[in-house]
Amino acid sequence: MNNLPKCYGIIPARYKSTRFPGKPLADILGKPMFWHVFDRASRCPELSKVVLATDDHTIFSAAKKLNVPVLMTRDDHLSGTDRVLEAAESLQIPEDAVVVNIQGDEPALKPSMLSELTAPFKNPDIHATTLAVKITQKEAENPDLVKVVFTSDKKALYFSRSLIPYPRENDKCEFYGHIGLYAFRMNILKQFVALPPGVLERIEKLEQLRLLENEIPIHVLVTKHKSIGVDRPDDIKKVSKILKEQRE
Repeated sequence: MNNLPKCYGIIPARYKSTRFPGKPLADILGKPMFWHVFDRASRCPELSKVVLATDDHTIFSAAKKLNVPVLMTRDDHLSGTDRVLEAAESLQIPEDAVVVNIQGDEPALKPSMLSELTAPFKNPDIHATTLAVKITQKEAENPDLVKVVFTSDKKALYFSRSLIPYPRENDKCEFYGHIGLYAFRMNILKQFVALPPGVLERIEKLEQLRLLENEIPIHVLVTKHKSIGVDRPDDIKKVSKILKEQRE
């Protein structure tokens, strides 16, 4: 095992969201949501730098006022991963360094989740990592919650909106929900973005399947922490309550 390579956190913050336009600027306890994500990510000791990557001048200006490092990126990216790569290239991140794609709608993010995500990169054979958490079968039946199955040595086999594994004879089995945080070696991130969308990716609308379809392994870390994302305006109240309780 080698030492952990240098790790960089990048938070993509897009203004245009179908379900929640301007989401990164949503007020949570007096600060925009992106600030909370940055604040949490900055507490991860493995990250040597954390940067916001946006396509919007209002978000850019708000970040500057709050002393959050920010980069302006193109507004025609098809995914957050594409935006993360543009930012990583602007930062001139070395090929063997690790880039962590931190979702901009996770204001209650636990810094230890990012530590879990980056730890495997001490092993030079690890190319990409992501997180999963144990869930109930009822939760697994929700198509909005992505599931993952993996090998005994934690390599992802498949991600799906369907119930996987399917208990054919009502056998008891464990289900794992995917948490959309990723870490990549810089060279693998470049390779990922350069690849065309895969068949399964287009069907499931899950871009991580592009890696599996091209035989690039994803190492899955099972965490005890649940993801608390903000998808709709109604979620702000729920997250604000959680953050307020954590402060008290």
